[in-house]
Order: sequence, then C-alpha cells, then structure tokens
Amino acid sequence: MAKQSIFGRISTLVKANINALLDSAEDPQKMLDQLVRDYTNNIADAEAAIAETIGNLRLLERDHDEDVKAAAEWGNKAIAASRKADELRGAGNSTDADKFDNLAKIALQRQISEENEARAIAPSIAAQTEVVEKLKDGLNGMKQKLDQLRSKRSELLARAKTAEAQNKVHDAVKSIDVLDPTSELGRFEDKVRRQEALAAGKAEIAASSIDAQFNQLEDIGELTEVEARLAALKTGGNAGAIEQ
Repeated sequence: MAKQSIFGRISTLVKANINALLDSAEDPQKMLDQLVRDYTNNIADAEAAIAETIGNLRLLERDHDEDVKAAAEWGNKAIAASRKADELRGAGNSTDADKFDNLAKIALQRQISEENEARAIAPSIAAQTEVVEKLKDGLNGMKQKLDQLRSKRSELLARAKTAEAQNKVHDAVKSIDVLDPTSELGRFEDKVRRQEALAAGKAEIAASSIDAQFNQLEDIGELTEVEARLAALKTGGNAGAIEQ
C-alpha cells in the first residue's frame, strides 16, 4: 500500500499544471515555495520507495538465478549418476547400477523442484520490474517538474508581482473619479471655481467704480458750461455757445 501511495503521489505531481496552480493561488510566492518543498519531500519519499522496490526485485532475481543454477546442477548430477549406472550395469554390477539410477532419479526430482520454484518466481519478477520502471519514469517526471519549477521561479514571481501591481493601479485609478463631485478632487475643483468667481466679481466691482468716477467728471463739465453761459447772460452777452 505504501508503494501504491507513493506512486499515486508521483502521478498527481507529474500531471500537476504549475501555471494553473499559481493562477488559483492567493499568494503565488508562498505557493511556489510550498510546491518546491512538496516536490522535494515527495521525491525523497519516492526515491526511498523505489530503492526498496528495486532491492526486493534484486532479491527475487537472485533467488530465481539460484533456482535456475541449482536446477542445472541437479540436472548435471542426474546425468553423471545415470552414466555411472550404465557403466556398472555394462560391467555386470546391477546392484550398484541400480543405486546410481536411484541417485539419478533423486537428482531429477531436485531439478524439477528447482525449476518449479524458478518458474513460480518469474511472474513476480515481471510484475516488480514493471512497477520499478513506472516508478522510475514517475520519479524522472517529478525531477523534471522540479527543475522546471526552480528555473521558472523568478519568471513566475515576476508575473505575479506585475499582476498585483496592475490590479493596485487599476483600483487606485478607479477610486479617483474626476467627475464625482463628492470626491476630494471634485471638491477641490469646486473650491477653485468659487475663488475664480470671487475674483471675477471683485474685478467687475472695480470696473464699475471707475466708470462712476468718469461719469462724475462728465457731469462736472456740463455744470461748468452752464455757469459760463449764465454769467454771459448777466453781462448782456450772447447766451448761446461761447465763441472759441
């Protein structure tokens, strides 16, 4: 079960889409650091599990080789005993010949037993070999992912920080609406407009005062001409326009 669990984690991590994980992460930097730790720890676990599996496979292979070797040795002993029995029987020694034939039979029985054990181990060796190859492939995939993650770390962090900065700028711009009279900028603009209007009013008042002064000057001129004509009348002169 432990090996299956490790293999399952290897498959999951190898299939993991780093960019998708980062896009869904609230804090991409923490996510990257956690991914590196997870990959590193799981690679260590996977290597330990694979080493154990390979060790068990090598033991099975050694047992198989020993069974095959023992079967061959017992086969050679059976051949030697059978030949010895034939020689003794040819020499007329049937009693000893029968003993060697019995030894040959015993050797053949041992040979069959060793062959059966070797045959029984073979499927386990095949299955373990397949598991080891899958684990090795998965481990290599994990190491490639880890290398990819480390090599892209700076790039991905830069992407995340850029996106964060863009969002902050967008939010800041959105919060300042120059057309919003309730905003600070709107209130300041209204204050400026009132000051401009006040200045225009003062200028208008000043202009009105100057016009009034000039109007007084014109009135004084008219009164002076009237006085001159009145004086002329009194002296018996012409009340018309004064000759220039």
